[in-house]
Amino acid sequence: MVRTPRDIDAELQALKDRAKALKARKTTQLGEVVVASGAAWLHIEVLAGALLAIAKEADQETVEGWRRQGQAFFQGRAKPRKARRPSSDGPGDQKNAADDRQS
Repeated sequence: MVRTPRDIDAELQALKDRAKALKARKTTQLGEVVVASGAAWLHIEVLAGALLAIAKEADQETVEGWRRQGQAFFQGRAKPRKARRPSSDGPGDQKNAADDRQS
Protein backbone atom coordinates (compact mmCIF):
# COMPACT_ATOMS: atom_id res chain seq x y z
CA MET A 1 0.00 0.00 0.00
CA VAL A 2 1.44 3.32 -1.06
CA ARG A 3 0.78 6.39 1.04
CA THR A 4 0.04 9.63 -0.71
CA PRO A 5 2.21 12.50 0.45
CA ARG A 6 0.58 15.20 2.55
CA ASP A 7 0.33 18.65 1.08
CA ILE A 8 1.79 20.54 4.03
CA ASP A 9 1.51 23.91 2.29
CA ALA A 10 -2.20 23.42 1.62
CA GLU A 11 -2.81 22.31 5.22
CA LEU A 12 -0.90 25.32 6.53
CA GLN A 13 -2.89 27.67 4.30
CA ALA A 14 -6.14 26.06 5.47
CA LEU A 15 -5.10 26.63 9.10
CA LYS A 16 -4.23 30.27 8.37
CA ASP A 17 -7.59 30.77 6.66
CA ARG A 18 -9.39 29.21 9.62
CA ALA A 19 -7.50 31.41 12.11
CA LYS A 20 -8.37 34.50 10.06
CA ALA A 21 -12.06 33.51 9.97
CA LEU A 22 -12.10 32.90 13.74
CA LYS A 23 -10.49 36.29 14.40
CA ALA A 24 -13.07 38.02 12.17
CA ARG A 25 -15.89 36.17 13.95
CA LYS A 26 -14.57 37.22 17.38
CA THR A 27 -14.33 40.83 16.26
CA THR A 28 -17.90 40.73 14.96
CA GLN A 29 -19.18 39.16 18.17
CA LEU A 30 -17.46 41.79 20.31
CA GLY A 31 -19.15 44.50 18.27
CA GLU A 32 -22.49 42.74 18.68
CA VAL A 33 -22.00 42.67 22.47
CA VAL A 34 -21.36 46.42 22.49
CA VAL A 35 -24.55 47.03 20.51
CA ALA A 36 -26.66 44.54 22.50
CA SER A 37 -25.53 46.00 25.83
CA GLY A 38 -26.67 49.47 24.80
CA ALA A 39 -23.15 50.89 24.83
CA ALA A 40 -22.84 51.52 21.08
CA TRP A 41 -23.61 55.21 21.46
CA LEU A 42 -20.50 55.77 23.62
CA HIS A 43 -17.45 57.30 22.02
CA ILE A 44 -14.79 54.76 21.10
CA GLU A 45 -12.35 56.43 23.51
CA VAL A 46 -14.79 55.90 26.41
CA LEU A 47 -15.25 52.24 25.53
CA ALA A 48 -11.50 51.74 25.21
CA GLY A 49 -10.86 53.44 28.56
CA ALA A 50 -13.52 51.36 30.29
CA LEU A 51 -12.15 48.14 28.82
CA LEU A 52 -8.61 49.06 29.87
CA ALA A 53 -9.84 49.67 33.43
CA ILE A 54 -11.69 46.35 33.40
CA ALA A 55 -8.62 44.51 32.12
CA LYS A 56 -6.56 45.91 35.02
CA GLU A 57 -9.16 45.04 37.69
CA ALA A 58 -7.57 42.84 40.34
CA ASP A 59 -10.49 42.52 42.76
CA GLN A 60 -11.86 39.05 42.06
CA GLU A 61 -15.20 39.82 43.75
CA THR A 62 -15.79 42.67 41.33
CA VAL A 63 -14.80 40.54 38.36
CA GLU A 64 -17.06 37.71 39.55
CA GLY A 65 -19.96 40.16 39.87
CA TRP A 66 -19.40 41.31 36.29
CA ARG A 67 -19.28 37.68 35.15
CA ARG A 68 -22.62 36.94 36.83
CA GLN A 69 -24.20 40.04 35.28
CA GLY A 70 -22.89 39.05 31.86
CA GLN A 71 -24.13 35.50 32.24
CA ALA A 72 -27.59 36.76 33.23
CA PHE A 73 -27.59 39.13 30.26
CA PHE A 74 -26.80 36.36 27.79
CA GLN A 75 -29.39 34.07 29.35
CA GLY A 76 -32.00 36.79 28.89
CA ARG A 77 -32.56 37.40 32.60
CA ALA A 78 -31.16 40.90 32.58
CA LYS A 79 -31.96 43.80 30.32
CA PRO A 80 -29.29 46.34 29.36
CA ARG A 81 -29.65 49.63 31.17
CA LYS A 82 -30.94 52.37 28.95
CA ALA A 83 -28.15 54.87 28.92
CA ARG A 84 -29.00 58.52 28.67
CA ARG A 85 -27.62 59.77 25.41
CA PRO A 86 -26.24 63.28 25.22
CA SER A 87 -28.39 65.53 23.06
CA SER A 88 -25.44 66.42 20.81
CA ASP A 89 -21.69 66.03 20.61
CA GLY A 90 -20.70 69.64 21.24
CA PRO A 91 -17.93 70.38 23.76
CA GLY A 92 -20.21 72.23 26.18
CA ASP A 93 -22.91 69.56 26.28
CA GLN A 94 -21.29 67.52 29.03
CA LYS A 95 -21.12 70.58 31.26
CA ASN A 96 -24.74 71.43 30.47
CA ALA A 97 -25.85 67.89 31.26
CA ALA A 98 -24.03 68.07 34.60
CA ASP A 99 -25.70 71.40 35.34
CA ASP A 100 -29.11 69.88 34.51
CA ARG A 101 -28.55 67.05 37.01
CA GLN A 102 -27.69 69.48 39.79
CA SER A 103 -30.90 71.47 39.28
